[in-house]
Amino acid sequence: LGFFAPLFREGLEVHIWGPASATLEMRERLARYLSPPLFPVRIRDLPCSLTLHSAPLGAFEIGELKVEANLVCHPGPTLGYRLSQNGHALAYLPDHEPALGFTSFTPQRDWTSGYALAEGANVLIHDAQYTSAEYAEKVGWGHSAMAHTLLFAAAANVGRLVTFHHDPSHTDAQLDELHAEAAVACEPPAILVPGVEGMVIDL
Repeated sequence: LGFFAPLFREGLEVHIWGPASATLEMRERLARYLSPPLFPVRIRDLPCSLTLHSAPLGAFEIGELKVEANLVCHPGPTLGYRLSQNGHALAYLPDHEPALGFTSFTPQRDWTSGYALAEGANVLIHDAQYTSAEYAEKVGWGHSAMAHTLLFAAAANVGRLVTFHHDPSHTDAQLDELHAEAAVACEPPAILVPGVEGMVIDL
């Protein structure tokens, strides 16, 4: 969030939605990160006009945009989103571990975290941080193996899968190899798209 360029544009109106908390307001929670020593600029010193909103669970609207927010499987309160407008839908689940608790992950509509948000979406942007071997050592950390992400996308019948939340220790070459292997395993009709900075997707 600290590198989201619009936060640093003077006078720009920026709205951020996030999970509600019974203990701390969102501004206080964000201030823990957007302040030294973790970040050089304090939230109170950002030049934009910043408004923070607690996203209600379930459906709500922002102008003509329909939003559905729901808790997903990740340590601490974490929301996934489904954005819909003009018959198109984008699902965004960037910190998500739907395979937690499964010995053999077979996504089920009624009891797989995030399924209702992703089902039938034109585009699903989803956590795909680990290889299967890495995930075996990081169960419960709140992120997905690429193989689990592919199974989740196939079960939800999404049009395009954009993998996201790449592990920072992976090199570009490792990511290319991981996505080449995933493209072979990706079940139709989903089209696999590795997420990259600056990407624009038309729905």
